[in-house]
Amino acid sequence: MCLSHQKKTVIQQNFFIADFQVMLSTAWKIMITINKSNKNRDNFNNDFEFKFVNDIFLTAPPKPTVTLQPSRTQIYSGEIYRGETVTVRCEIQGGEGAQWTYEWRRGQVNIRQSSNEYRIIRAAESDGGGYSCRGRRSSSWTEWSDITTLRVTVPIKPTVTLQPSWTQIYSGETVTLRCEIQGGEGAQWTYEWRAAKLNTPPTSSEYRITVTESDSGGYSCRGTRTYLLTEWSDTITLTVSSKPKAELRADNTAVPVGGSVTLTCSVNPSSSSSSGWKYYWYRDGKSFQPVTNEQISVSEGGLYSCRGGRGEPVYYTEDSESVRIDTTVSNRPVVTLYPNWSEIYRGETITVRCEIHGGDTEWDYEWETNSTIKPPNQNEYRIRSASSSNSGNYRCKGRMKSSQHKTTEWSDSVTLTVSDNKPKAELRADRTAVPVGGSVTLTCSVSPSSSSGWKYYWYRNRKPYEPVTNGQISVSEGGLYSCRGGRGEPVYYTEDSESVWIDTTVSNRPVVTLYPNWSEIYRGETITVRCEIHGGDTEWDYEWETNSIIKPPNQNEYRIRSASSSKSGNYRCKGRMKSSQYKTTEWSDSVTLTVSDSKSYLL
Repeated sequence: MCLSHQKKTVIQQNFFIADFQVMLSTAWKIMITINKSNKNRDNFNNDFEFKFVNDIFLTAPPKPTVTLQPSRTQIYSGEIYRGETVTVRCEIQGGEGAQWTYEWRRGQVNIRQSSNEYRIIRAAESDGGGYSCRGRRSSSWTEWSDITTLRVTVPIKPTVTLQPSWTQIYSGETVTLRCEIQGGEGAQWTYEWRAAKLNTPPTSSEYRITVTESDSGGYSCRGTRTYLLTEWSDTITLTVSSKPKAELRADNTAVPVGGSVTLTCSVNPSSSSSSGWKYYWYRDGKSFQPVTNEQISVSEGGLYSCRGGRGEPVYYTEDSESVRIDTTVSNRPVVTLYPNWSEIYRGETITVRCEIHGGDTEWDYEWETNSTIKPPNQNEYRIRSASSSNSGNYRCKGRMKSSQHKTTEWSDSVTLTVSDNKPKAELRADRTAVPVGGSVTLTCSVSPSSSSGWKYYWYRNRKPYEPVTNGQISVSEGGLYSCRGGRGEPVYYTEDSESVWIDTTVSNRPVVTLYPNWSEIYRGETITVRCEIHGGDTEWDYEWETNSIIKPPNQNEYRIRSASSSKSGNYRCKGRMKSSQYKTTEWSDSVTLTVSDSKSYLL
């Protein structure tokens, strides 16, 4: 350093440090320590005060920068592969044109190289390290540059393995990803991980994770050793699903008498990607058997469930849905219909009853039916006003109140058929008139004839006739008869039958006469057909029956004023008392009237 000085005086002149000018400005107070080796040290006292008129601007040599220029492309990360050529360059910004000598250092070791470029041909692992440089001009040095790290990648490819080796794992499980470098055993490696989740992976060979669904994705690794790198491993994909639920299936829901039921527990998906499961069994909420098989046989009833577990520590699935297994007892129920009619009509009352014989056991009842309406869990199901929605097959079983896992078998099914069509009674009479001193048999029925349990209610002239409920009665008096069927409690009635008119025959017998009483009548003649009823002063209405084309009017005489062949035929009549419309005579004997179309000639 060259300077003019004067003790405690103001100096205003230029300063130079290693050929770089120091610009002077405002006053500064500086302390200068003079080493013993400095020349002219005797000319300086220990305490000097310099005052500068202007600010001091020091223009120092710039700090160098180390850059890497590989043979193929610029590598910004400072990584090259073994065998490549790379140029390490020292650049001093602002020092262009000056005559610089360079000094190089790798780590703390100097490199014998004085130019601004250090060329590495066929890079080896030993070429890796932190490179820095500085420049010298005249007797002055720049600062050392910042260190630029060169790492050499060797063609070793690690392998990522998963322990346990399940590609499908579930949230909450613990897995270990392991980075294995073949041929690199014994070396002190540090590991880098590329993980799916943006967290901070370890630098060890093992990456242990208690996973969540956000950990799904690809994982790869590489090894580093001082300034040496391996390649990145192939990516292994980890799929993390939500916590699975075990599924329990039973080949039967009831243990047959002397038999067993097979239970199977599984975890979905059941493919090999979801493997390694052991199964834990529970009965009525308690651990059932010290087995871990996926399939077991049970011979006692209970509420069974299971779950899967795997790994260390054990990772458990959610519990399966519970399955009720019953033990079948020997008692067998029977379903009966009361009344026991194969066909029921809309509006009737019917009881479906479940009967279990044997012992004094108390039962809860269960029904199964394909009808629209399911019976309550009682031994009787009383249907007060049946409809077609009650039609179906009914069966039942019993469950012991003292042991809810013990049941009977299902009963045989009983079919209940409810017809929406209200039945109608049908009335038949063996004749329509009561003969003198005789009777008429009336029969009432309900269709179809397979329906049963009917009682019959009789009516004459729309009033109840007799307090009988037989399907057949005999009557000896005329009238307008009808009937209907009824059954059950309360009584369910059919529609009324059609009415049947029954007459009572009186002893008076009519006679048909022709007037004039000629055996043959010719076309154009006048003839009278007369119905005569003898005995008493009774007034009659008359009824005629003939096979001629023209039927007589309901009067006692039928006067034919101009006979023709269309009047030919048999004529008979009967009378009905005007005072009692149900009393009639028998039919008279027939009289034949023959009308010839040819006229007669007198010879």
